[in-house]
Amino acid sequence: MLVEKFTYPTLKRVTAKNGQRQYTGDDDQPVPSVTTVLSDTGDKTALINWRKRVGDAEANRISQEAAGLGTKVHNALEKYVLNEDYDISGNNHISVMAKKMLDEMIEKGLSQVNEIWGVEVALLAKGLYAGTSDVIGVYEGQDAIIDFKTAKKMKKREWIEDYFLQGCAYALAHNEMFDTDIKKVVILMVDRESKFKEFSIEGDEFDKYSKKWAERLADYFAKHNG
Repeated sequence: MLVEKFTYPTLKRVTAKNGQRQYTGDDDQPVPSVTTVLSDTGDKTALINWRKRVGDAEANRISQEAAGLGTKVHNALEKYVLNEDYDISGNNHISVMAKKMLDEMIEKGLSQVNEIWGVEVALLAKGLYAGTSDVIGVYEGQDAIIDFKTAKKMKKREWIEDYFLQGCAYALAHNEMFDTDIKKVVILMVDRESKFKEFSIEGDEFDKYSKKWAERLADYFAKHNG
């Protein structure tokens, strides 16, 4: 499944003075991460209202638990793809839940992956942005950016626009770096009830989201360099 088709770079993650995540390449020029751009230019109204409703302490607890669960599943998936030991040990509810979510993701999602060119792949659009894609390869016969997502409850398609924008950003960077023509983004999502769902964009929809990504990137630089 793992095919070393490209030589991917190593990027250095740095934290800017304003606390935002940036990357530097060989030229040491810092550029914002894709997630930084999306977070900085997105509508935070729903998040702010949620924190007000549950309170900061509970919001922080929920966020930390979600991050811990997501990291467990994500790290195990990475090891599985690389044919390494991916066992999730522990009898606490987070570990048990993570194991069930992992099994569902492997059975329903990774079974559709034909080739894997890289895992945790660093990508750089020189002078503009950088980021790390979970997996790049071939999904159901098409070159694709593949990202793993965990959720408390399964999300609706209209709620995950930023996931598609993130995938488009990675695809565009990869196409620039390696002269590829990736125009498919696949989001593989599993929730805490171990329900799995695949979301994908390609063709005209990929072009639409790529244009939206360019607009968000322009908004970011207008905000910080204007």
